[in-house]
Amino acid sequence: MTKGAQGHSIQLIVGLGNPGSRYDNTRHNAGFWYVERLARAHGASLTPEKKFFGETARIIVNGQEVRLLTPKTFMNRSGQSVSAISAFFKIPPQAILVAHDELDLPPGIGRFKQGGGHGGHNGLRDIIAAQANRKDFQRLRIGIGRPGNSEDVVNYVLQKPSVADRQRIDAVIDEMVRVTPEALGGSWQKAVQALHTFSG
Repeated sequence: MTKGAQGHSIQLIVGLGNPGSRYDNTRHNAGFWYVERLARAHGASLTPEKKFFGETARIIVNGQEVRLLTPKTFMNRSGQSVSAISAFFKIPPQAILVAHDELDLPPGIGRFKQGGGHGGHNGLRDIIAAQANRKDFQRLRIGIGRPGNSEDVVNYVLQKPSVADRQRIDAVIDEMVRVTPEALGGSWQKAVQALHTFSG
């Protein structure tokens, strides 16, 4: 199997966001952007799957099967979708990689992370709750930056980034797609270093 952090097999990659055209280009959908681009890079298309409350695809990475998921439950119910597909395919939390927007990183910066808390992110919060409070799934953090006023966070994540910021986010997502096979193929630290070097 493909190996991720700490030797665990990454069997499922989830991108977080909100469904509907009004949210397509908003910062909170950066996880969707990554998974959609990863699917295209491997010649796959995400298709609706009602029993998983989202859109799914299957790709082959380093000769092994990896499932992709974009929940269509709205961000704060992401756990419903993730738990449905992980239960069906018997995928443990540590074999899941979740891509999400990250306020604590500026646009153009991306980081892999092994486990951890939700950091106030409602999608991560719901996934943790749905996984019986297991926090040991892997993360791919896509920087979107913070608004000047912390009270503006809700509006900020649901707004479109500036053209310049979107270009920075797109560039780092492209790099994430490029290094994903390394991360899943046993070279987790090499992928971490490549992404760190690219995004500073």
